Amino acid sequence: MELMGSTLTATYARPKTSHFLPAISTMASSYRNTQPVMAMNPSANMWRTNSYYKGSSSIQSPSSLQRDGFDLVRAKTMFYPSNRSALTTRYTPDDWYKSNHNNYRESESSRKSAERLRKDTVRLMQDKEQLTRRSQENTSKNIAERVNDIVFWRSELSHEIDNMVTEIAALTEVKRRLERALAETEGPLQVSQECLYHREKRMSIDLVHDEVEKDLIKEVEVIKSCQEKMRRHLERAIAQLASNRAAQHELEKDMSDKVTAQRIDDRCHYLRNTSDGIGYHRGIDRIDHSVSLPDSWSKFTDDNILLSQSQRAASHKLRDEIEILLNTTSNEMWSQFNNVNVAFTGRISETGDAKNSLQAHLAKTLQELFQTEMLIESLKKAIRDKESPLKVAQTRLEERTRRPNVELCRDNPHHRLVSEVMEIEDTIHKLQERLMEAESTLQTLVKTKVTLEHDLSIKANSLFLDQEKCMSLRKSFPSMPRLVGYT
Repeated sequence: MELMGSTLTATYARPKTSHFLPAISTMASSYRNTQPVMAMNPSANMWRTNSYYKGSSSIQSPSSLQRDGFDLVRAKTMFYPSNRSALTTRYTPDDWYKSNHNNYRESESSRKSAERLRKDTVRLMQDKEQLTRRSQENTSKNIAERVNDIVFWRSELSHEIDNMVTEIAALTEVKRRLERALAETEGPLQVSQECLYHREKRMSIDLVHDEVEKDLIKEVEVIKSCQEKMRRHLERAIAQLASNRAAQHELEKDMSDKVTAQRIDDRCHYLRNTSDGIGYHRGIDRIDHSVSLPDSWSKFTDDNILLSQSQRAASHKLRDEIEILLNTTSNEMWSQFNNVNVAFTGRISETGDAKNSLQAHLAKTLQELFQTEMLIESLKKAIRDKESPLKVAQTRLEERTRRPNVELCRDNPHHRLVSEVMEIEDTIHKLQERLMEAESTLQTLVKTKVTLEHDLSIKANSLFLDQEKCMSLRKSFPSMPRLVGYT
């Protein structure tokens, strides 16, 4: 940048024994604008107008350079009229004309003046030649320092770009694992829901809200909660990747600009008076295309690097959170999966024991039912067996009523026959009552048998649902590496 007739230089504290540039922290305070030409020659800026300084100060103020969308606002190019006086000669054209006229009139004086002028001119040309050579050397030195600054910031940008590329690759891998882990949770969720649907087919008394159902509902809630956490972190990872790529884009754009600037400054540094391609560019020294100062120039790159570092730190933190989330969710799902399996095992054992007990009771009931039926048959046979003795006793009594006259005596046989008939009838009555009790007991046993058989079918259905349907589904559950997205 050329300002006020001279080239600004930037000073840095560098070790003389090392070819490496200092760190960013040492560079932050190392940019100091110095104006050696103005200090040496205060009249060097007298040719510039006041409007130039007002316009220049408003354009080049560091406080007015704000970053909006990572683009620099370019200041307007200002054009100024030339007020510059001839600085390379000691006399004006009028003096020269007057001198000629005086030389015409004063030939003697002219020769002495010409001799003096010749000597002074030779000395002036020698002085100006030395001044021009020193100025060109200083300019070349300033350009070399500028190239070193660009090389330093290029190295910083290159290092940060490499780190950002590595971080983007790491976050992309973690994001891919998170997506795989999220996809793996669909299987266990479907299994849990299928188990709940199957257990809705339980019948009657077995349709209870037991521990298995509670754990299955909790398992569904745990898996859905884990899925929601994974989706939130997946959205954060996608947004962070976008931020990382945006920061990488700014770094690469800045890197590209510095590569171009270094190529231009290198070409300028190696330009010599005998180089090809040099030429006049009238008025170029009065046009200022600059959009930044050394401080704002270094601050721009430093801000890009700091932004990239902050994004890398946020990305690294997010990766750690995702790793913790994957381990936590996999442990939660595995723990609840095991709890449900334990509950299923206990419930199946309880149902199996109940079924075995029902089968034992049903066998005893069937045995008792058979014996009761045999008892009823025995009672019926006993009642039938009492019919003949009753007939015999009644027939005897009826026959003895035909005895004539005084022979119709109430004797001991008569009393015995009457007593026998009463005993047989009482026996038949008691046997019939017992038969009725046996038949009632038989009906009760039949109802018990039906109830036991129905309950046994319910238990068999529950065992089939829990053991065959549900547990067969729960044999396949994602492994721990799959739940954390490694496979």
